[in-house]
Amino acid sequence: MKHAFVRKLLLLLLCLSWYYPLNAQNTKNDILFLTLEDAVSKALINNWDIKLSQKDIQKAQEQIDEAYSNAFPRIDFTGKYVRNIQLPVLFLSPNTAFNPSSETQTIELGSKNSFDAAVSLTQVLYSQKVNTAIQIAGEYAEYSKVGNKATEQQVILSVKKIFYTILLARQLVTVTQQNYEAAKANFENVSALYKQGVASEYDFLRSEVQVANTQPMLIQAKNNLELAKSALKNLLALDINQQIDVKGEFEYKKVEPVLFAEASENAVKNNPLVRQLSIQESLLDKNVTIQKSDYFPTLAMFGQYDYQTQDNTYSFKNFNWAKSFMVGLQLSYTLFDGFSRGARIQQAIIDKEKVDLGKRKLEEGLKVQVQQSKMKMEEAEKRIIAQGKSIQQANKALQIANTRYKNGVGTQLEIIDTQAAYTFARTNYSQAIYDYLVAKADWEYVVSIN
Repeated sequence: MKHAFVRKLLLLLLCLSWYYPLNAQNTKNDILFLTLEDAVSKALINNWDIKLSQKDIQKAQEQIDEAYSNAFPRIDFTGKYVRNIQLPVLFLSPNTAFNPSSETQTIELGSKNSFDAAVSLTQVLYSQKVNTAIQIAGEYAEYSKVGNKATEQQVILSVKKIFYTILLARQLVTVTQQNYEAAKANFENVSALYKQGVASEYDFLRSEVQVANTQPMLIQAKNNLELAKSALKNLLALDINQQIDVKGEFEYKKVEPVLFAEASENAVKNNPLVRQLSIQESLLDKNVTIQKSDYFPTLAMFGQYDYQTQDNTYSFKNFNWAKSFMVGLQLSYTLFDGFSRGARIQQAIIDKEKVDLGKRKLEEGLKVQVQQSKMKMEEAEKRIIAQGKSIQQANKALQIANTRYKNGVGTQLEIIDTQAAYTFARTNYSQAIYDYLVAKADWEYVVSIN
């Protein structure tokens, strides 16, 4: 009995040792931890805009097949059954060999039932539109791929910005939490001094109000953090109930001047939006060719095999089927269309010129964006340095204010002011780092660096 009990106890402990680590692991896995690289990778796979863009690529590939189909022969089959309720007639004039009477007579033609089956083949031998359409389809496929690349870069930029927003929000939660804890500790200290009759009621009330004012700021900071996380989940197409957190240092790394100069110089050449407009310009150039092709004839070969019969019964095995077969060439050319061809050509030329102007406008805009991003990075860097010094000075001032108050020289107002200044300096420092990271992300987007 004793040994059996020991064995059961050991088995229970073993099961518990398996259960609790597994349960702890499951709890840990409930939170999805993401680095910036993880977030970007998931966005490139799951983001809805990217999936829609990939569908455009698939559609463009099918359009290539459709364009090539115009160069292949077209084979059609037609089958037809007609029930003649009242047969057509042939009129016979009077006083003729076929109608010796003095009155016009009629003879019914055909039978009540008519069956017809035909197979026809058409092959275009010459059409300027067909070759150009194939080229357009191929270039449009490339246009869709470049468009997908542009969508990916836009999504990457959005992920970077919201990722940095989460880091900023988390940093502000830490700053606000510490500010709240400092206000709370100060209130407890003043409250104790007030009970001892050392601190005034005014100091007691001011410290209590400071705690009350700081708490809503902490709640708001935490809410902003959760909202930023929800925005990231939306970009990554994650379930809204999925708990996530980010891993990454909230710090800035200065872009090397050499890299900045080289990448900025190639910004226009590498940008996918510029590449898209170049392809669109080529497409519209071919559209001009398509419109001009209406001035050329189209030559096609055709052939048809026909199988038909007529009968008043439904005795299919007794039907007398007639067969016919023909081949030929067809040349078509529009002699006059009311000057519509010339108008369509001019419209196509104007569309091409508009894209050319849009491309030049985009190129100049990209140069401006590069310059703006650089200026914002430089401005944020100066603020980072300045706010770093402000944090040191504000922290020192806060320590002096606390010492003065403990020694009965300073006032509660000094502590509150210096604590606010310290929190303000840390907040500005975090905001400066965020602004630098966002400006850097904008620059990387413009120069096509992922």
